[in-house]
Amino acid sequence: MNIERITQKLRVLLGERLSVSKSDLDLHGRSETHFTQANPDAVAYPKTTQEVSEIVKICAQEHCPVVGFGVGTSLEGQALAPLGGVCVDFREMRAIRGLRQEDMDATVEPGLTREELNDELRATGLFFPVDPGANATLGGMAATRASGTTAVRYGTMRDNVTGLEVVLADGRIIQTGSRARKSASGYDLTSLMIGSEGTLGLITALDVKLQGQPEAVTAAICAFETIDAAVNCVIETIQLGLAMARIEFVDTASVAAFNVQAKAEMQEMPHLMVEFHGTEFSVAEMAETFGEIASEHGGLGFQWAARREERDALWNMRHNAFYSITQSRPGCRSIVTDICVPISRLADAVNETIADIAASGLTGPILGHVGDGNFHSILMFDPENQSEFQRAKQAAERMVERALEMDGTATGEHGIGMGKLHYMEREHGVGWQVMGSIKAALDPLNIMNPGKLVPPKS
Repeated sequence: MNIERITQKLRVLLGERLSVSKSDLDLHGRSETHFTQANPDAVAYPKTTQEVSEIVKICAQEHCPVVGFGVGTSLEGQALAPLGGVCVDFREMRAIRGLRQEDMDATVEPGLTREELNDELRATGLFFPVDPGANATLGGMAATRASGTTAVRYGTMRDNVTGLEVVLADGRIIQTGSRARKSASGYDLTSLMIGSEGTLGLITALDVKLQGQPEAVTAAICAFETIDAAVNCVIETIQLGLAMARIEFVDTASVAAFNVQAKAEMQEMPHLMVEFHGTEFSVAEMAETFGEIASEHGGLGFQWAARREERDALWNMRHNAFYSITQSRPGCRSIVTDICVPISRLADAVNETIADIAASGLTGPILGHVGDGNFHSILMFDPENQSEFQRAKQAAERMVERALEMDGTATGEHGIGMGKLHYMEREHGVGWQVMGSIKAALDPLNIMNPGKLVPPKS
């Protein structure tokens, strides 16, 4: 790989939209979590799909790694460049190419964030429901198969994307799927690309489903004396088929951080945070039913939020949990990990994880989208304390082992990247090798985000 020759070719194509400045390279080589700095050699800012195609063709000619970049919110090192190469930043591709209210769908470019899309949709009576917490780009959300707080009702990116425009490793541009809500036509290339983490191609447009804004929305927080009580309330709520829009769990340590950073004044005990969407009547009925279930499990201190400002404050507090928790220990770094288990094993998984973290002498608050069996831990460590870092890594590994023993998965939404690569063979067996074969067929030069997701190339 001759990076000088590559940058010369890219400069002809992009002009000033190719950067090799140290500040730009540093920005695109850092992670919010525990990964070490891994800078690209150059950062490209394309404006069109054709420019993305030309960038990839140039990199293929030079056997140069290509790494896609949205806003860099992924937590398992997906957007880092451990082998250098060209980082393709989609910040200049953020248009809504088409909005069709009658079909309740839109075609968007990958650099558009979910909040920007919903701001544009506000006057239409529609919204895009997938909410991973961070204001991530839609391209990045598709590449990592994101989900989040609303997945229990509206599903993940897999359920909300019907088609993609993708630039493959040789520069070809393909359209996967269509705007139709279902199809029996050929291989499902859309699903193949969603969650592929940029290892098969670069997403340059998405066809996304939209939902009608609900007539009524209400949210609440509710405290529980024990983790068991809160988790069992979730399990019963889901088993009864109550249509929750969100149902989130936060443990006592998370609540303590909220109280300090967000001035929340919550009782320092485990909490559930819930939200209901529907008509005025259905929302009231669901809220009443949930209140009864929670009371049976010892729920107390209900605080209802019907006004939008109150709901926004509630969910902003939840979305900012990572920063609230890490600020509770200034100077710390963190391993942010997640697992997902069948709902019937959720209480066991949470309790065993909390006991394990306590026995390890670590600070590791737990919170998550427990309505679908998914929860997270933010395992904090002193970057100058190698022993503490190793204990945090080992606790994270035991979380995954616990999930797999319970017929769960190593990650419900953070993805694999570099951080969880070594769990893939155990979870998928021979299937992981099949993923490697697909990668080799579509990217024989191994230039698309190498070192992530699939078996290392021998």
